[in-house]
Amino acid sequence: MFFAEIIGQQEVKRNFIRTVTEQRIPHAQLLRGPEGVGKLGLAIAYAQYICCENRSANDSCGVCPSCVKYKKLAHPDLHFVFPIIKPPSKSSVVCDDFISEFREMVLRNPYFGVNEWYAKISGDAKQGLIYSNESEEIIRKLSLKTYESEYKIMIIWLPEKMHGTCANKLLKILEEPPEKTVFLMVSNEPDQIITTILSRTQHIFIPRLSDIDITNALLTNDELEIETEDANYAAHIANGSYLNAISVLNDGDESKINFERFTMVMRLAWQVGNKKDHASLKTLRKWSDDMAAATTGRERQKNFLSYSQRMTRENFIRNIQQPELNYLTSIETEFSNRFSPFINERNVEELMNEFSLAEKQIEQNVNAKMIFFDLTLKIIMLLKR
Repeated sequence: MFFAEIIGQQEVKRNFIRTVTEQRIPHAQLLRGPEGVGKLGLAIAYAQYICCENRSANDSCGVCPSCVKYKKLAHPDLHFVFPIIKPPSKSSVVCDDFISEFREMVLRNPYFGVNEWYAKISGDAKQGLIYSNESEEIIRKLSLKTYESEYKIMIIWLPEKMHGTCANKLLKILEEPPEKTVFLMVSNEPDQIITTILSRTQHIFIPRLSDIDITNALLTNDELEIETEDANYAAHIANGSYLNAISVLNDGDESKINFERFTMVMRLAWQVGNKKDHASLKTLRKWSDDMAAATTGRERQKNFLSYSQRMTRENFIRNIQQPELNYLTSIETEFSNRFSPFINERNVEELMNEFSLAEKQIEQNVNAKMIFFDLTLKIIMLLKR
């Protein structure tokens, strides 16, 4: 993968190139930033540039034996670690059991989300994990001599999904890394990584993309046939994420579902709190049971709660008459025109806190039925203010 294939991020690319030309490559780097800004693609392009045998001042050559293997993500000195989902039929799995699917996903489009990855490897809506036994694979791979390149490179996608045992063993390797080994960790939620790992990595913040960069990328995407006006609209709504822009254009099913869930719970909660509508309360109880069902899955539950935080913010911004700061689709705008007056300075902070707390509790495997029913009761009270 070339730096040129990654949207925007020119300053980050220059800094990566500088570390190679000056021969000052940090052994452990954490690429942190929002989802959909190109972190994984940047890590792979950086790794390819490090190993390229005939690199230019701006990018890999693309034709040397190393680059040819990197083009297929099959270089023997390049290793990947990423969250996976253990099939019920297996007692133990490691990332290499899913490496073909991961390569296929990255090569098709490096701008993919964690939910897309889980959907590819499992039909169930489950949370992925980097399991504890992956640490043995990491140690084994890094104990080997390099095959072809000067450096061994290990890219860890979403280290926040790492089991505690694996994280602690990785910490020992970071403290005493094998010679000529580079760790590139790619994180959406660095606050979820243990602090001892955070303190032993050099943090590289990958910022949100500019609207111009996203618009240009959309217009030059051969798989899309869109007008400039549509590209501009998607870029603005995307809030710096190319992944979000694609989702806006595709009007993804998950976004539709989350919108319908959010509007339903808010309308029912308002009716219960302001009109004493007992039928709506019964519907809310059923809604909370449906949200807590195993078929929904914790990743989708968390996705909804994250979406609810965004919609709460957007409605508050709309209520205080700051439309230029709004990032709403047309259907969301239509709803918010009527709903935004109910999100105000008296309840916005507590609403955000309640959605955020519920998301953290889902992550901690607290009983989902209790979480969602308690959340609906709190929303009822807050919408009365």
